[in-house]
Amino acid sequence: MKAAPSWITVTDKGVLVRFQIQPKASRSEIVGPHGEGENVRLKVRIAAPPVDGAANEELLSFLKKLTGIPSSRIHLIRGDTSKMKDVLFEGVAVAALREKLKH
Repeated sequence: MKAAPSWITVTDKGVLVRFQIQPKASRSEIVGPHGEGENVRLKVRIAAPPVDGAANEELLSFLKKLTGIPSSRIHLIRGDTSKMKDVLFEGVAVAALREKLKH
């Protein structure tokens, strides 16, 4: 198995994924890695505006649909009002999550 990219980290609680969000897109989709060095994040376009938490809700809903992981195990832990968001996937194997994210 190849080494995990810098935007994904295994923790004692699960897998932490660092995202860069582009709100107000025509559809929600994963674009791919964005940035350089240790600042690389997985870029995601979100079909919701960054108003009243709509983009956060759409991100979590999109990740639930994409991965099949219940929303009770997907947590936005950092970046509530930022385009840079850290999401924790509880109790998930890193290889399985990478396959579902296709990166």
